[in-house]
Order: sequence, then C-alpha cells, then structure tokens
Amino acid sequence: MATQDPGFKRELLATLPSLRAFAVSLSGRHDKADDLVQDTVMKAWAKHESFEMGTNMKAWLFTILRNEFYSQMRKRGREIQDSDGLFTERMAVHPSQYGIMDLSDFKKALDMLPSDQREAIILIGASGFSYEEAAEICQCAVGTVKSRVSRARTRLQDLLKVEGEGDYGPDAVSAQVTSTRHIG
Repeated sequence: MATQDPGFKRELLATLPSLRAFAVSLSGRHDKADDLVQDTVMKAWAKHESFEMGTNMKAWLFTILRNEFYSQMRKRGREIQDSDGLFTERMAVHPSQYGIMDLSDFKKALDMLPSDQREAIILIGASGFSYEEAAEICQCAVGTVKSRVSRARTRLQDLLKVEGEGDYGPDAVSAQVTSTRHIG
C-alpha cells in the first residue's frame, strides 16, 4: 500500500510549497489556496493506488489541484472579480523599496491576464515545468501552451511598459543616489 511507502509520503511533502504557490496564483487568496492544497492532498492520499511511483508526482498533484480548483469554480457558478480593487487595497502595503513596488505592479499585471495565459506562464516561468508537462497538466497541446506563454509575456510587457533591458533595475534618479561615486 502506497500510504505505507515512505517514498510516496516524502515526495508528497516535498511538493507542498510548489502546490501552495500554484494554488495562490490560481485563487488569489492565501486562505483559499491553503484549503485547495489540503483538498488536493486529501484526494491524492485517497487515490494513492492510482499513482505509479517513479513517475512525475509533481505533475500528478498539480493536475489534481488544477482540476479541483476548476471544479470549485464551476460549483460557485462564476469567479469573483476584484474589478474595483477593494480586496487588493486591503491586502496592499506601502512598499519600502522599489523591488517591492515592482513586484506589486507585476502581480497586478499578472492578475489582468486571461486565466489560461496566467496559468501557462506560472507553470512554465514560476513552477519550472517543461512545456510538455504544462500541456499535460492543462490538458492541451504543447503548441497551445507555448502560444499562451508567448501571449502572456507580450501582454505583461505591454502592461508593465517594458521595452528593453534598460527598463530593469534602478531608474536614473535612484542610480544617482545609490552610485558609489561621491561628488566632492
């Protein structure tokens, strides 16, 4: 029995941080993400016999999580949007550094992507899945995932007004303040 197999339990536990990050990206809320991960683990534990040790457990768990998320969305009827930004304002904190502000801008832009593009770019860019693995998780063709990622990247560049490498790092004013050269 796989529940007796310490390898199954070890692999399952090792995947939890990645599962939680994916769940947060899908649900947008940490409390809902925790519930989603718990539901995923419970389903995986109950269906452990259907998992074949030596195969990709991370992809198997991500598929369960994704399917559970969309099942819950269908049950609720529709996704709750934060179009007026009330939820985001409660969660927002004034950043103390530019990097935090950039991350906040990125999160907002990411939330503006269509769900299929957001899911694809998170699977490829943040979760480290190959295009083939992401296609399996999303239950679509590899070319579809590549297209979604490409469109997501282009849209993020537009939303964040990124035109080239010069748009990364400190701006001209910050660069002067942090420069190691001193006038004097």
